[in-house]
Amino acid sequence: MDEQLEPNKINVAGHLTIGGVDATELAHQYGTPLIAYDVAAIRQQFRRFNKVFEENQVEYEVSYASKAFATVGMFQVVAQEKGHIDVVSGGELYTAIKAGFPMDKISFHGNNKSRAELEMAVEHQIGVVIVDNFHEIELLSEILEQKKQTMNVMIRITPGISAHTHKYDQTGQEDSKFGFDIQSGQAEEALKQILTNPRMTMIGIHTHIGSQIFEVEGFVMAANKLVDLAADWHDKFDLDTQVLNVGGGFGIRYTKEDDPIAPEKFVDAIIKAVQKRVGQRDLKMPAIWIEPGRSIVGPAGYSLYTIGSRKDVPGLLPYVTVDGGMGDNIRPALYQADYEAVLANRASDKNEETVRIAGKYCESGDILIQKQALPKSQPGDTLAILATGAYGYSMASNYNRNPRPAVVFVENGQSKLVVKRESYEDLVRLDQDFI
Repeated sequence: MDEQLEPNKINVAGHLTIGGVDATELAHQYGTPLIAYDVAAIRQQFRRFNKVFEENQVEYEVSYASKAFATVGMFQVVAQEKGHIDVVSGGELYTAIKAGFPMDKISFHGNNKSRAELEMAVEHQIGVVIVDNFHEIELLSEILEQKKQTMNVMIRITPGISAHTHKYDQTGQEDSKFGFDIQSGQAEEALKQILTNPRMTMIGIHTHIGSQIFEVEGFVMAANKLVDLAADWHDKFDLDTQVLNVGGGFGIRYTKEDDPIAPEKFVDAIIKAVQKRVGQRDLKMPAIWIEPGRSIVGPAGYSLYTIGSRKDVPGLLPYVTVDGGMGDNIRPALYQADYEAVLANRASDKNEETVRIAGKYCESGDILIQKQALPKSQPGDTLAILATGAYGYSMASNYNRNPRPAVVFVENGQSKLVVKRESYEDLVRLDQDFI
């Protein structure tokens, strides 16, 4: 039994439950690999974020970072929770449109937005474009003039703060592909271009210092830097910054070695830092926006697999192979990300051995978990990897021509298919004959 599992997640049969449904029943009904989300857990995290803002009496938006997991069904849940979403591509924006998501509650990120993507954003009058570079300001200006439209914008800045995380997850340092640097004067030059454009309304400043962060200090430093920049721009340009967007990156627990604080505690520290600094700089209190993704969907997601072959080599850890792998969760191969797993059909049994959980893909690096204590498994057992709700399905591929898995939402003891499993026919649907 895994330490992450609460006793109420195991039913009388000793099986893992997700959203009140037996995980083995989900595996049998929908097949494996399968990604299952406990929808109540998603809703609860939204409500915890909302509560900390409301207790501090601050205007806010909880802007779900949809790159973590973007589907029509997910966006509909966010809308039910009165949330905001952050999209980073035309595809994510199109998904939001298909979901009927309120366009005025969408922000658009990205360091190389295309003309077509910006045209879609303008045509649908989304809430705000978060500008990332001078080319984008010029491109957006041309589109707004052509369409005789206006657009709210924020400026993304790099605050010169490195989060203590994997180097690929660091985005706030000066040497980054994202945003305008403050020190060199780029951020101020971007502001000048926006302020002189009558079709753009400058509403706020954005930063994001990284992902899977466990320490509050970086967020407090970033919040202080945003307030100081807002104060500087108020003095120079008589600009009242309406929004400070501090991004996301709140860490979650993947394994027993992880010891994150509750995501809402990060937010409480950020709010208090902004309130204090605003008072010191004699500014009007702005709204505070956050962009959580992983912390909303990560713990709510489970990857269910069927165990197949096993390889035992004397003196080495056995390989226990499942019917998925790097095609539905690339993070272990890409980031050396760690996870924990349980046998869903024997979740209360004692662990008897330590094994490696291997995927079925034709790569030696397709190892989902390097060391996992489990009861002695058999072919046909259902394995559940925990906390896979973020960046699993959203980064899935058809490598080796394997179909991507189905996704189900589970709530109040009921399950609903929200993404169909791809078929072999789906894999060749866009292929064209050469001969």
